[in-house]
Amino acid sequence: MLIHVLQHVAHEGPGLLADWAAARGHELRLWPVFAAPHALPALGQGEGVGILGGPMSVHDAAKLPWLRAEKAFIRAALAAGAPVLGICLGAQLLAEALGGAVTAGAELEIGWFPVRLSAPPDSLPPSPAAITVLHWHGETFTLPPGAGPLGSSAACAVQGFRLGRGVGVQFHPEVDADLVAEMLRYEGHELAGGGQFVQTVEELTSGLAVHGAGARVWLFELLDELFGQ
Repeated sequence: MLIHVLQHVAHEGPGLLADWAAARGHELRLWPVFAAPHALPALGQGEGVGILGGPMSVHDAAKLPWLRAEKAFIRAALAAGAPVLGICLGAQLLAEALGGAVTAGAELEIGWFPVRLSAPPDSLPPSPAAITVLHWHGETFTLPPGAGPLGSSAACAVQGFRLGRGVGVQFHPEVDADLVAEMLRYEGHELAGGGQFVQTVEELTSGLAVHGAGARVWLFELLDELFGQ
């Protein structure tokens, strides 16, 4: 399958999505929608969509007008029945496209924290009961009408959803060592204010060795189900 991946900043690439695609024989095509000419794909039959994270907000269309075209593309992809995965900002864009509301979260959540997965049939995939994954967000979203919840964390009641062939996850299961390093390099200033759910640079870096393998297994299972093996 050809999967079009919408990228919002240069330092947040596909990470483990690329590893999964290579292992399964799928093709990933990156679309840096933040860069001129802000091109978007012409979605073909039997193709999928991935939407990556980024430090901007879904509400930033006034200063980032290319967001309007991206939102229209996401709505069109969903209407066409394409499988769509949104990660962090991508999940927020997907939730908004499906009728959810994106708002400021009660807590800034940056670090490796557990997500309690919803029981079947709402969770995707259905096991394990919880996974520890990297979070990096200050906004959250409500469940779109008709969507099944995917899980929750201590800091964020809605950590993801599934509605038809659309899946959104608020966290970052796709991170590898390079991606964590790049996020710290370009977005590490967000740690300065601290908080109950804000970890240190050392914790963010070392957490990958402890929790990364479990997150990778879960992500690959999700991608297998959503896009097909």
